[in-house]
Amino acid sequence: MKVFLKRDVPGVGKANEIKTVSDGYARNYLIPRGLAVPASTGQTKAAQEFAKSQQDREIRTRERSLQIVEQLKNSPLHFKAKAGEKGRLYGSITSADVAQAIGHVIGTSFDKRSLLMDRPIRELGEHKIALKLKGGVRGEARVVVESEA
Repeated sequence: MKVFLKRDVPGVGKANEIKTVSDGYARNYLIPRGLAVPASTGQTKAAQEFAKSQQDREIRTRERSLQIVEQLKNSPLHFKAKAGEKGRLYGSITSADVAQAIGHVIGTSFDKRSLLMDRPIRELGEHKIALKLKGGVRGEARVVVESEA
């Protein structure tokens, strides 16, 4: 029996999909609990349109992520901080600071959880920070920390 899933069902499928399941499973479990309804032609068409719009959204997200990586490849992020004689910073450059700087470069807010920093930057010099963006895109940002003096 073909059913239109109203909600995500583990082991069967996600919401707004048409799936083929056994008649008993559909009649005795999915339909009474409101998880699915028998598939009609209108619902099949709606499910196909939803799948297409979802795919288009994923493509746009991936393209935007690739665009961000390209922007960051061409422009390193510069920070000025107070440092001691041996190049050790008195404070640190955190993921929130880096995310804010990336936001200025790309022109929109940037989520600090996309940065793969295991600890804050505490030394002068150039540092590379890995990025994990939406759409499965990975990249790298260069951070240059200079002394204020």
